[in-house]
Amino acid sequence: MSESSAEAVVDAAASVALASATAAGGGWRRATGFAGAAIGVIAAGAAAGVAVERLTVGRGMRQRARLALDSTGPYGALRGTPGKAYADDGTELYYEVDDIDAEAGPALSPRRRRLFGRKAPAPVTVVFSHGYCLSQDSWHFQRAALRGVVRTVHWDQRSHGRSGRGARQVRDGVPVDIEQLGRDLKAVIDATVPEGPIVLVGHSMGGMTVMALADQYPELIRDRVVAVALVGTSSGRLGEVNFGLPVAGVNAVRRVLPGVLKVLGQRADLVEKGRRATADLFAGIIKRYSFASRDVDPAIVRFAERMIEGTPIDVVAEYYPAFDNHDKTAALAHFADKPVLVLAGVGDMVTPSEHSEAIASLLPEAELVLVPDAGHLVMLEHPEVVTDRLADLLTRAGAVPAGATVGGYGSSTAQPG
Repeated sequence: MSESSAEAVVDAAASVALASATAAGGGWRRATGFAGAAIGVIAAGAAAGVAVERLTVGRGMRQRARLALDSTGPYGALRGTPGKAYADDGTELYYEVDDIDAEAGPALSPRRRRLFGRKAPAPVTVVFSHGYCLSQDSWHFQRAALRGVVRTVHWDQRSHGRSGRGARQVRDGVPVDIEQLGRDLKAVIDATVPEGPIVLVGHSMGGMTVMALADQYPELIRDRVVAVALVGTSSGRLGEVNFGLPVAGVNAVRRVLPGVLKVLGQRADLVEKGRRATADLFAGIIKRYSFASRDVDPAIVRFAERMIEGTPIDVVAEYYPAFDNHDKTAALAHFADKPVLVLAGVGDMVTPSEHSEAIASLLPEAELVLVPDAGHLVMLEHPEVVTDRLADLLTRAGAVPAGATVGGYGSSTAQPG
């Protein structure tokens, strides 16, 4: 598609959505199909809208993916000890803790021995923060590999997963900002890791959350954080991301998207019907903007789709402004003396790998890993790479003795441990 035709398509689609957003009754119902698809783009993890062509997934493939996930797929089935923390505005934040296997000793399990050798790990807690429109389950493979080996905390960001709706968002109608997410993470840490060393792991928005934590609580980073992993994320300048589109197309979407989102968020019931009605296009959008591999397991795609579909449209809308305003470049300095892993998929169109390279350039001692044939959800697409690098990070931080390769425990065929 040429740049001029892309602009024409996007302008037309955006105009329809905006006009529909200001109409009533039947006008809204006619527009919900497009509106749902447009919001699905955002829900795929982007910080702005995108225009997509020829992305419809065949119904047969979609049905096979559903069957593979619902009948045999273990993805997202791991559960730990549940708990609740409370943010500074009263929002209920749901978390789960996986503790170290109490029976660890001379007779170590093959998984534990393979990952870290025979010595017991140091008492470190690894806290995982997930991305936009996902949930703690997005770390399924890493959780499976580390389970029983080190203590881990998995939590759902406000208004995501099993956490409560953001109190300030419901009560005052204010959008979320990344600073709030940093304070939310602090509340979770206070509840789950009141003392002892911490490793922070964040994907996409979760990485931004980690940066916001550092910006607001530098003493916590200095005194207790022993390592950091930033996966497929950005420290700022997200407004410049083009999502693989011609400049004209991106500009056309950005002109109208904020207003469209605001109004659509106020008509969530109708828009959700539109999302369901355009499910096939929605699946294609998710696959394109989440994965880069042509042969990614359809059950993994469906797993990602289910997480994203679970995010209500009003939540998608209230988070949108946070990304353009995000700039935590200065906060990276708080990680300068820590072991840091910066990892991204080369094919990531949501937070392009250049953003990870920019982060690494400010942290000269960081390990930069660019994964070929990987998109935004690299931890699901190439879980063995992410898990191996996390194991190495824990070793570099002194949290575990000489680590070894995880191997099959990170593959997409692994069963929960």
